Amino acid sequence: MNRVVVVGGGISGLAAAHALATGPNPPQVTILEGSPRLGGKLAGADVEGVPVDLGAESVLARRPEAVDLIRAVGLGDDLVHPATTTAGLWVGDRIRAIPPTVMGVPVDPSATTDVLGEAAAEQVAHESELAAPGLTEDVAIGRFVAERMGSAVTDKLVDPLLGGVYAGKAEEISLAAAVPDLFAKLRTAPSLLAATAELRELGQKRAGQPVFAGVAGGINRIVSALEQDLEKRGVQIRTKLAVRRITRTADGFELEAGPVPAPTYLTADAIVVAVPATPAARMLAGLVPAAATELSAIEYASMAIVTLAVRKTDWPAGATGSGFLVPSVEGRTIKAATYSHAKWAWSAAAGGDLAVLRTSVGRLGEEYVLQRSDDELVRLAVADLGKAIGLDGVVGSLVTRWGGGLPQYAVGHLDRVDRVEAAVAGVPGLAVCGAAYRGVGIAACVASGGKAATRVREHLNTRETMKS
Repeated sequence: MNRVVVVGGGISGLAAAHALATGPNPPQVTILEGSPRLGGKLAGADVEGVPVDLGAESVLARRPEAVDLIRAVGLGDDLVHPATTTAGLWVGDRIRAIPPTVMGVPVDPSATTDVLGEAAAEQVAHESELAAPGLTEDVAIGRFVAERMGSAVTDKLVDPLLGGVYAGKAEEISLAAAVPDLFAKLRTAPSLLAATAELRELGQKRAGQPVFAGVAGGINRIVSALEQDLEKRGVQIRTKLAVRRITRTADGFELEAGPVPAPTYLTADAIVVAVPATPAARMLAGLVPAAATELSAIEYASMAIVTLAVRKTDWPAGATGSGFLVPSVEGRTIKAATYSHAKWAWSAAAGGDLAVLRTSVGRLGEEYVLQRSDDELVRLAVADLGKAIGLDGVVGSLVTRWGGGLPQYAVGHLDRVDRVEAAVAGVPGLAVCGAAYRGVGIAACVASGGKAATRVREHLNTRETMKS
């Protein structure tokens, strides 16, 4: 039987392993994970007895990969959609409504006045008078939008809506990688406003379809369900075993893992590397130096999630919707707040007398914020919430730190990924996947894992054909 080793037990690696194990003529699959647990950025815990997600809390429902996987591992009956997705923006002295946008880029200039102010909204309205964008090369979305609509749009809309997804800086994020639909429209659209209006109209045609989906009890339940499913299919899972080096052999690959003084060696007919860019670069340095060089150039941002529990009787009456985002220029500690009990009916039910909410802290270049103790981060988050919505009386908290958790899609990112994949394609039997490539969300990661599994299966089929 062919042997495939999946290096990395995050959602991308687990998805790759599942695709291999459930496909025709499945190989013997082994997952190697350096940490003590599977799941990567998907994790869960209890805060005052209430189950919470510590990383991602939902999947994009408008693309099928993650939802299909949730159903495949037996959680289909627990699929849920948010009770509300109406979020606000903390600008100045209050929470304001987010105007219609495409990832922060306005659709209707007149609707931006409350957030931007009259003068900045007027500048947005005149964008259509500029020369057509005619984009042929990738640009930084924040800089591009600021040039055409004014810096206030980037600072108060694009930064919180898009920068928050990557924990990065809007002025440096690739338009082609982060908002590919908008980038494609801007090749031919007469203006940025025309492009956003067209995309918004397309989105409204799908208005009946939920944008996001979750799992009752927490999206992190996917991990344990996948683990059980994979073990039933004979997949071997080994944690606390980090891979350091991968080399070619006469008939496949050899992996060196574990501590340097007492290494563990494994052999494989094919390998899927499903770890972040930095460790992937290290282990591929000798095998695919061109790919390793490109991967080592991808930056990562660190951030933390501060999860809080409060008594429902203490919840501020004016705090409605699913939460709010905070532009960096506002100078607050928190970058966003999600009212989990309002967003997810299962959270409200599980909480009993308690309501759970979570805030995010830290971004690229703000590592100093995360050098504070857990107690101080909680204190700062609660202080911000007090100013924003009048919250007081927190009864429980948990700080989760994601060091180097989010890859940064800089200008030219997709070209870099093309070069990585081209270099990897020169090594038959090797595939890469993960958040570092073509999307940081769960659905994109599942798709990435599935693509890697397809590449490996094609290689194994070719080998079998040649043998016969």
